[in-house]
Amino acid sequence: DWGKYPKALEYQQKALAIRQDIGDQAGIGTTYNAIGVNYLDLGDYPQALDYFNQAKAIFNKIGDKEGIGVTLTNIGTVYQKQKQYPKSLKFYQQSLAISQQIGNRLQKANTLTTIGIVYEKLGEYTKANDYHQQALEINQKIGVKAGISFTLYNIGIVYANLENYPEALAAYQQALALSRTLGTRLTEGKILAGIGKLYDSQNQSELAITFFKQSVNVREGIRKDLKVLPIEQQQSFTNTFAQDYRRLADLLLQKDRVLEALRVLDLLKVQELEDYLSNLLGNYNTVDGITELTEEQEILKGIQPIIDQAIALDQELSELETIVTDKRTQTQQQRIIQLRKNQAQVRKDFQDSLKSPEVKASLAKLRETTEAENLDLKNYDRRLREQLQQLEQDAVMFYPLVLDDRLELVLVTPDAPPIHRTVKANRKNVERAIDNFRQTVGNGSNNYKIYVEQLYEWLIKPIEADLAKANAKTIIYAPDGKLRYIPLGALYDGEQWLIERLRVNQITALSLTSLDHKPTPQLDVFAAAVTKEHRIEIGDKQHEFPALAFTKPEVEGLAETFPNTKLFIDKQFHEDTIYQMNDYSIVHLATHAVFEKTKQDSFILFGDGSHVTVDEVEQWNFPNVDLVVLSACQTGLGGELGDGKEILGFGYLMQNAGADAAIASLWKVNDKGTQALMNKFYQVLKQGNVTKAEALRQAQIALITKVEYGLEHPYFWAPFILIGNGL
Repeated sequence: DWGKYPKALEYQQKALAIRQDIGDQAGIGTTYNAIGVNYLDLGDYPQALDYFNQAKAIFNKIGDKEGIGVTLTNIGTVYQKQKQYPKSLKFYQQSLAISQQIGNRLQKANTLTTIGIVYEKLGEYTKANDYHQQALEINQKIGVKAGISFTLYNIGIVYANLENYPEALAAYQQALALSRTLGTRLTEGKILAGIGKLYDSQNQSELAITFFKQSVNVREGIRKDLKVLPIEQQQSFTNTFAQDYRRLADLLLQKDRVLEALRVLDLLKVQELEDYLSNLLGNYNTVDGITELTEEQEILKGIQPIIDQAIALDQELSELETIVTDKRTQTQQQRIIQLRKNQAQVRKDFQDSLKSPEVKASLAKLRETTEAENLDLKNYDRRLREQLQQLEQDAVMFYPLVLDDRLELVLVTPDAPPIHRTVKANRKNVERAIDNFRQTVGNGSNNYKIYVEQLYEWLIKPIEADLAKANAKTIIYAPDGKLRYIPLGALYDGEQWLIERLRVNQITALSLTSLDHKPTPQLDVFAAAVTKEHRIEIGDKQHEFPALAFTKPEVEGLAETFPNTKLFIDKQFHEDTIYQMNDYSIVHLATHAVFEKTKQDSFILFGDGSHVTVDEVEQWNFPNVDLVVLSACQTGLGGELGDGKEILGFGYLMQNAGADAAIASLWKVNDKGTQALMNKFYQVLKQGNVTKAEALRQAQIALITKVEYGLEHPYFWAPFILIGNGL
């Protein structure tokens, strides 16, 4: 099960110790490989490589060629994951030579497939096809259906890239039938997306949308029961699902199918969270995926009998093909020939069915159908509006989507169907403005204004009239990609910051966030402060953290505001204190916290110099906590920004642990600025009858307007964002 890596590593280390005690060399090598695979899955490539090299040394010593071959493939995959393709090919070729030498046909087929995938990534499709065809032939001879299905899927990818669409569709159809026979739903989801891409490439948007939707729904249906793929298949699946969701949303918005696109955008956030955390389970909001319109269901219903026929043919043919050629009767041989002819006919029928008059009629109807005609979508629209109305805070939901060639802005208001606005701003320009803002906001100059004014023009100006019409005072915001690195409230119209007009409540995904209003709990506080400097090592990285002089006054001020506050200063704040958090409604951590592109590099520092990783934070449980505040977070260390999944991940982890909302900083602020903002935030919160989002807004406005503080520059007040339900 994804996400069980710490426990798996614990058991593997115990197994390793036992095998070392009894001197089981082959067992030691196998265990080193298993531990290495865990680290590979976690993205910790140096650790994975270290264990694989230890395994290789042992297998070399005892002359276990099969073990050497498997290990060489694993090492090749380490380099392949890091896009060091020539190195990965070198190890795969060595593994291939060994599998040929010892006659291990299964290992040979798997290695041929991995080599084919590397050539796919290098754009050498003819070479890739050659290796996949060799793998297919072996898998067919030894009857490994999962291998046949996966190889056919890769052959489909190759033909698609060579623009040989009929051959690509034929390969996908065979792979799809096999994946459904075997119940390998992850493979099925990717094949359906592959078919979607085929039709997308041929500008057949409605058919592309139909198959992309099927792919999304397969993925959402299995999220609650995720299984680890074999290592040779993982490289094809890693981080590719989110791209399919993104393209589906893009196609739907091009067709002005906004409600469906909004649903996909929300599921995209869930998928991105899974890419970051690796073990995200679905819930009742996600399991149904996205609504398929009646016409789409009819198209899929029309091809199902052909898929069923392909499955039946394959099952009969596979049984006959297990009989050695010279042992087959004449009747059996004739039947095999007939079944192969039938398979060729089924492939043709599959292609023809998608060009049939019935499908053409359904496609024509799809182009005319409005979303308002679909009951499921009407109900979805009604639920969205009701949620906003029940908040009674003049709230709107805002989902931007950053595409390569444009921006799409989706806005949900309480009294009208969702709208979308298309903005001519490509990904490169949007991301450059975000990078430039992050670089200039910390250097004390006013150059940053150019970039936040430009971002305002792209993100807010196109929906200004819609916000005014809805009388919006609160934006529930689900940012996309690098937009997560810039606080929405810091966008500037030339005269005013957006936060001066609107409160902002960021969410991970609507389907993962409860916006139900809850009574304000009694405010008692768990307040921890780290004041001393620390140096820690995470993987192969050294982190040096300076002393935080103002953190102690920060939490002492908090204790003055809320008498029911318990302080944990420096060494008093350690791993065991986590288990006291659930006794408080607010958890305030004035300590260094780093959230990076990979969860292995993300952690929170304790006052005794130890730290807690994201994997360990996933085990936190504090259902009584209303708010978690991390006042000294950092994202994008060293100027390297990813796609913001780590910010999404932090918000989700706090929600999943039980907190309604979390406040974090997108960059570490001068201690004095943090102390001033936090003091004001808690003073406003204490007044009662004010939401967390409004309290944060008022604290930020206080720093902007009270020039005597000397903290009006956005470096001091802007980085603090509220994620979850702060309403």
